Amino acid sequence: ATKVESQERLLEPPPMYKVTLLNDNFTPMEFVVFVLEQYFHKDRESATQIMLKVHREGRGICGVYTRDIAATKVELVLRRARQDGHPLQCVMEEI
Repeated sequence: ATKVESQERLLEPPPMYKVTLLNDNFTPMEFVVFVLEQYFHKDRESATQIMLKVHREGRGICGVYTRDIAATKVELVLRRARQDGHPLQCVMEEI
């Protein structure tokens, strides 16, 4: 790569990832709201709207982040869900 190509590559924004919660028939709605408030800093109303989207449509986007932050949020959510005995799934997908 030429010096100019290398510099242009450095200026490109990093790839972004959406973090999504997936619906299941066991995780309580209140726990999903808690996760959205705790780990994604949503207010009660936003958290409730996303939880209802997960419930009705099977998935709901919690936020969009750089790779490391998205991976950390997925890990934190899954760890807390398992700790509390819930099968909640949280995934990240590149946009």
